Amino acid sequence: MITADEVMRLLLVAAPSSAGIWDESGSDPTDDVEDRLHYVDASAFARHLVGQLQAGATGELSAAFDAIERLHLEGDDGVRELATIGYLEGLQSAASRAGVEASEIEAYLGPESLRWWRGLDVFWSGGAPVVRPQD
Repeated sequence: MITADEVMRLLLVAAPSSAGIWDESGSDPTDDVEDRLHYVDASAFARHLVGQLQAGATGELSAAFDAIERLHLEGDDGVRELATIGYLEGLQSAASRAGVEASEIEAYLGPESLRWWRGLDVFWSGGAPVVRPQD
């Protein structure tokens, strides 16, 4: 079972270029601190992936999205929620702001991540009171 303190290590292995996100803050994304702001990390990582996609630097994207899929499949309850509300919702927001089509992101999503991505779409369109996976 993947726990919250393992998430950043998993993602950094999948997308080593994302380590630069934290360079300016001086924080270490792999620190095991109880008060780590995982949703802030998720937003930064999502923006990084969208930036990579825009730049045509797609070499790490498959591995990064495979790691997000693992969060959905192998994570504890909190990690699974983080995968959807943190990473996928962050990706939707970052893509929208950057003018990146959702289909460009969807092409990289694993099956479980895609179900939750669709669930976010239904939720934000007012079609459901809570986020649930959609087939």
